[in-house]
Amino acid sequence: MTITHISTGSPFEEKIGYSRAVVADGWVFVAGTTGYDYTSMTMPSMVTDQCRNALGTIEDALHKAGASLDDVVRVNYILPDGADWEPCWPIVAEAFARARPAATMIRAGLQTPEMKIEIEVTARLP
Repeated sequence: MTITHISTGSPFEEKIGYSRAVVADGWVFVAGTTGYDYTSMTMPSMVTDQCRNALGTIEDALHKAGASLDDVVRVNYILPDGADWEPCWPIVAEAFARARPAATMIRAGLQTPEMKIEIEVTARLP
């Protein structure tokens, strides 16, 4: 089995020791991704902006792996505050309109207090 590691150039990948995504046996496993804006190296304050950023980073990793958001079969959403989930619904509904993956929303603390959402996906290569 061939394993390919995908990096999005995040400084955290090297510091923490992980890959943004791993491709193995036709599957793409994308690490939990927060809403960090790597262009400005800041974390937006609004959960909706963080959600969009996380999906953009995920989409970039999937493209590097040869897949897209339409190939996602499983998604986990992790939010510290359950009240922040509903404002993200339209964003994730649009992102996964075609894929309609199996999904779970989990309430849990994230690495830093400014992080309001983390998204993890599994996709199947087309």
